[in-house]
Amino acid sequence: MARDPQGVSVVAEGVHRLHRAGVNCYLLTSPDGITLVDAGLPGMWRLLEDALSLVGARPSDIDAVILTHGHFDHVGFSERLRHDHAVPAHIHAADAALVRHPYRYDHESPRWPYPFRHPGGLPYLAAMTAAGALFVKGTRAELDVAPDRPLDVPGHPVPIWSPGHTHGHCGFHLPDRGILFTGDALVTLDPYTGRTGPRVVARAATADAATALLSLDRLADTEALLALPGHGRPYEGDLRRAVRLALHAGVA
Repeated sequence: MARDPQGVSVVAEGVHRLHRAGVNCYLLTSPDGITLVDAGLPGMWRLLEDALSLVGARPSDIDAVILTHGHFDHVGFSERLRHDHAVPAHIHAADAALVRHPYRYDHESPRWPYPFRHPGGLPYLAAMTAAGALFVKGTRAELDVAPDRPLDVPGHPVPIWSPGHTHGHCGFHLPDRGILFTGDALVTLDPYTGRTGPRVVARAATADAATALLSLDRLADTEALLALPGHGRPYEGDLRRAVRLALHAGVA
């Protein structure tokens, strides 16, 4: 996978991964335009500009932001794109309130014990803070992400219903390319524990762990060969194996 500049990786033809502090978002370019999958953290704005420069574009050239869910580390600079560049965001209706208030999320376990119980997550949480995690603005979004209905945005990704992490979480599938943007329904890094490999994000940031585990089967049913998560490295290969590993890992 090519990497140029630092923090921007070409993970597939027409797909750039922007990564900082264990957080990913993805620039999807296609003949009909540019779609951003999630909006990372505010401190990732320069990475967005770098990725766009590689394809000869600017922020105002982005046609849409599609949000897997409304947590602060995925909403990131979405409001900046909306306000300064008239780029609309799209999300499932069940996350309508969350995208406006991205810190008001349901979670099964209190957050404060995790740094003590799982010190491996501290470097990621510190890096996220340095990248602006405490200063994310909510945004307005179109509530038109519906499971299994291709979105009317460049690339026409198909939303995959995968609630649990949040109540309205959806992955985005490119069925003709075998690519699945899994958001936080399936990650390869849990920033709350520092653990790597396919898994579900810790209960400190997951609304309903049992539902999140059940949603893994919907991801596997896509039979995608490249999973692009919200945290951690891409996963290439049999997605059903990744799901088995995540189920074995459980939820911290």
